[in-house]
This record gives sequence, C-alpha cells and structure tokens, in this order.
Amino acid sequence: MQGLRSKDSGKSKKDQARQELERCILHGMICEWEAALLNLDPIKRQLVRRPLFAIKDLQTRWGNWSQEKREISLSRQLVLNYPWDSIRDVLLHEMAHQIAQHLFGGSAQKPHGPAFMQACKILRIHPAASANYQPLQDRILQHTPSQYDKRMLRVKKLLALAESKNRFEADAAMTKAHELIARHNIELNLDETKRQFISIFIGSPALRHPREDYHLANLLQDYYFVSGIWVPSYVIEKGKMGRVLEISATVQNLKIAEYVHSFIVQFINAQWRKYNQAKRLNRFRKTDFAVGIIEGFRDKLESNIKREKAQIDIFALIQKGDPQLAKYFKFKYPHTTSLNKTAARQDAGVMRDGKKVGNQLVIARGICERKTDKPRLIPNMS
Repeated sequence: MQGLRSKDSGKSKKDQARQELERCILHGMICEWEAALLNLDPIKRQLVRRPLFAIKDLQTRWGNWSQEKREISLSRQLVLNYPWDSIRDVLLHEMAHQIAQHLFGGSAQKPHGPAFMQACKILRIHPAASANYQPLQDRILQHTPSQYDKRMLRVKKLLALAESKNRFEADAAMTKAHELIARHNIELNLDETKRQFISIFIGSPALRHPREDYHLANLLQDYYFVSGIWVPSYVIEKGKMGRVLEISATVQNLKIAEYVHSFIVQFINAQWRKYNQAKRLNRFRKTDFAVGIIEGFRDKLESNIKREKAQIDIFALIQKGDPQLAKYFKFKYPHTTSLNKTAARQDAGVMRDGKKVGNQLVIARGICERKTDKPRLIPNMS
C-alpha cells in the first residue's frame, strides 16, 4: 500500500505539472491572439470578440475554430510536443477562420475560401499550405529538395573537411563551403521560378536579450541569406510577452542559418567556460566575450571573401538581395522599426580576447542538417 501511495503521488505531481504547463500555454494563446489582433485596423478590431481558448485531445487536426462555441482549441499533442513557433502558427491559422467568419461572411463559404484568404492576408500568414495544414516544424522537416537544394549536399561534404585538425585545411574547406552557398543563392535569384519562403523562430523568446543576440542576428542576415526581425512572442516561463528573432528564407537557407546559430551559441558557451574558469567574471563580461567572438568570426569571413576576386564578385551580387525574399518580407512585415542596441559599459580587453577566439572559429559538419527533436516546451512530458 505504501508503494502504491508513492506511485499515485508521483502520478499526481506529473498531472499537476502538465496542468500548470497547459495553464501557461492557454495564457500564451490569449497573449498571442491579442498581439495578432493589432494587425487589424481599429474599427475592424472592435468587431472581433475574444474567443474562449482550449487545449483538447483532437484526433484528426492540430487546431479548431468553433463558431458555435466561439472557441479556438489546439491539439494537446501539438502544444506538448512542438516548439512555440509551430504552436503560434496553428493558432494564427485558426484565428484566420474566426476573422473570416466575423468580418467577411466566411460562414457561407468553403473553410479555405476567399474570406479565409483575406483574413490570412490581414494576419500576414501564408494561406497556400492551409488546405492540408501541417505544423511549421513538420513542413520544414518534410521539405522535398529541389535541384538546387541537392547541390547543397556538396556543402555538407566540404564541412566534413572543416573538422580537420589542420587549421589551414579546415579554413579552406569552410571558405569553399561558403562560396558554394553563395553561388547556390545567386542561381536561385537568376531563376525566376517562384520560390516558397518560410519564417521560423531562432533562439528562445525572452523579455530581454543580451547584446550578443543582436550581433549574431546581424551575422546571419549578412552572410547566410536570411532576413530577420525581432517579433513579439510569449515567454512561457515568465508568463509575459517578450521578443524573439524570426528569420525568413527558403527552407534550405533556414536550415543552414539555424544550424550556424546553434553552432555559434554552443561554441561561445564552451569557450566562455574555459576562459572564465579562474577569472570569475560576471554575465556582462560574458556578453563582451561573446560579441568579440561573433565580430572576430565576421572579420574572418570578410577576410576570406576579399582573398579571391571571384568571391568578391559573388558577394557583390548577393548584396543586391533576393527580390522574391524582399517581396515576401514586405508582405509579412509591412511596418518595421529600427532598434539600436548599445553597451553602457564594456571591457575592451575581454572583447579583444573574444575576437581572437572568434578568428579561429570554423563552422564544421552538420550545417545542412536540422534536428528532428527540436526542443519542446517541456521535455519528457508526454
């Protein structure tokens, strides 16, 4: 009996933890719905009443809008097993159904008819995938490579060489890989075939982001063929709306940028532990060290680009940008503002040490791969 009580107690704690998590997610759904409502003009905004929100064991769909109940419900499997950008994406899809019915007479049309399309345009979400809707993460993982994407397999092979203990061989392999990535994107730009772009979160939503997050975001934009913007997003552990970096690109470029971001963050953490082992410096000095690493790596990339005229020509073309991506970005984010992140105090010596480390950084194998086990909101919950 004593053992049975212990087992029941453990189960109860697990149930309590799940219930608390779902309560936080429900609050996040409300916050995200209210943030998305700001896309409507003030008059239309007043006509859309806040719905009820629920998490249910939906068997055949990821989310549902019920006009009768005036309720948006999301699948329990979705909210417990997918990252927040995938959850938010499904929520906005269901919100589009609500707006279609409240504002555009969607009740008299097919579920994904003209009224729904109009609502998607207001919410800045793409309706093309709506007929056979999948969570954002699954759409990326199940992406079918095009003839251009298959050429990127050469990049993966080159980055295997970048793991070489010979520094010069590793640097040469990484430089060649970046050149191939650039050529790949130039060929895409020259081909007028319409391409699909997707937006995903990079890193975690937070109330405040350290300075290095902004430097890393700019690095991705400048060298990895994505467009980035800081967007409002729910911070589940804080129970408040914060911000997160959202990047937009082709699926292949998203995979590359996501991997590079993760690689550099892990590299910074490992190098900081080593550097700070005896110094006992504070969190602000870690930011100085991290910014130094990122800027040191930037200097290295610039140096590699300038080394050969052919590469200069490649990146001169890239600087003109991708017209199709620019059009997508303008549609998704019609109103943007600039944000300047400056340091009140910084340690020049620590930053200089970081730059030396960053100058040695080599992005190695894995750049084309995306993990299928992207972190869930809480691990081992289901």
